[in-house]
Amino acid sequence: MANFSSRSPQWSGWRALLRPSRMLRWHSMAVLSAVLMSIGLLLTPLAIAADDSFEQGLQLLAQKSFSKKSEAIKRLAESKHEQALELLQAMSRGELYYRKNDKRIVLTAKTDSGVQMTDAVTGEDLGNTGKRKVKKVSINNTLRSQLTQTIAGMQLGNESAQVRHDALEAMLSEVDGSTLPLLQQRSELETDTDVNELLNVAIALAQLDSTEDVIRLAALNQLDDSLYPSVRNRINLLASADPDKSVRDKATAVLKSIDDRIGLFGNLQTLFFGVSLGSVLILAAIGLAITFGVMGVINMAHGELIMIGAYTTYVIQQLMPNSIEYSLLVAVPAAFLVSGMVGIAIERGVIRHLYGRPLETLLATFGLSLVLQQAVRTVFSPLNRQVETPEWMSGVWELNPIFSLTLNRLYIIAFCLLVFFALHMILKRTRLGLQVRAVSQNRQMARAMGVRSEW
Repeated sequence: MANFSSRSPQWSGWRALLRPSRMLRWHSMAVLSAVLMSIGLLLTPLAIAADDSFEQGLQLLAQKSFSKKSEAIKRLAESKHEQALELLQAMSRGELYYRKNDKRIVLTAKTDSGVQMTDAVTGEDLGNTGKRKVKKVSINNTLRSQLTQTIAGMQLGNESAQVRHDALEAMLSEVDGSTLPLLQQRSELETDTDVNELLNVAIALAQLDSTEDVIRLAALNQLDDSLYPSVRNRINLLASADPDKSVRDKATAVLKSIDDRIGLFGNLQTLFFGVSLGSVLILAAIGLAITFGVMGVINMAHGELIMIGAYTTYVIQQLMPNSIEYSLLVAVPAAFLVSGMVGIAIERGVIRHLYGRPLETLLATFGLSLVLQQAVRTVFSPLNRQVETPEWMSGVWELNPIFSLTLNRLYIIAFCLLVFFALHMILKRTRLGLQVRAVSQNRQMARAMGVRSEW
């Protein structure tokens, strides 16, 4: 049997045969380098072309001709540059300028001595200059429409569904037949349900520009339940100016259906505002009812006690300026306590001497209300004081494009219901509630049964 140990001559020979030669290794490295260089040469022109397109777009922005600015918008969008979208958005907002001496695109901020310039692409601080040294990149309605569509088209590819939805909403008023291919292409790729629904609305709007009556009628059927203002405006125009009578009739019917739904949601909005305002009045009415029922006092200073609770909230926010989100959790109990203590002071100092004389309590509490108002004016001044709403109470709950519920009003309604049901349980389920109801209904009988009504 052959000996192939690591020290044998036979093994050394086989190892020499199996080991790749130095020339072969160099050859492999050369081939790999050539492949990488080829890939680099193929990609370099694309990168250079994108950069050239971006630079050309920047140069065209500083031209006076609106047609050249239109070409600049196209070049910036095609360049796929990371700053292209921000530049177009700044241009749409009227915040884009260029320096007159070298046509450099800049953003500006007003200062006492002129304007502070910042490079629109790199963010480099370019220092202060006079207002006459820079000029705004002006746009007209045609360019504004082009910007809206271009920006929306760039945002439609964003990873965030909310960004895509907002872009489509901004695009609805500018949708026409020319945007139909873009919308249909995006519809095939879209995965979010809400964005897809809005895409269908935008596609139907674009189809209203079709020359075929059948397509316009189908688009109107799809827009029958849409409440976007842009949709209503387009259908209104179609109902009065379409050359085909059947399309005009259909547009009129769809318009009436949309107006009916708008009226319904308008009534619901008014109802919601009324309920939220009524919630505050209910809290005030509960206090007045219990005060008069138990004490027999007509309290004309009740509104001022509510005012004291509101100023308590303001003071606590001033004491907790860095914790606005949590200040309300401290301010609500504090408002109850401070208002209650002021109420006890009023009862101990004035009202206890006027029991059984309702008209005199009315006059006394009216005078106290004037005193409390003047005290607040003296301490806080007669100017309005702003109470900051915590972030978790801000914003709206949007149910559809024309009907939304503000969160702060929803919290007011919820708080009112919480207080109402808590008071209901106290009056119905506790001994204190039983005695309060007894005194309210028949003070003499309650006193005969051992209830200390003066408490």
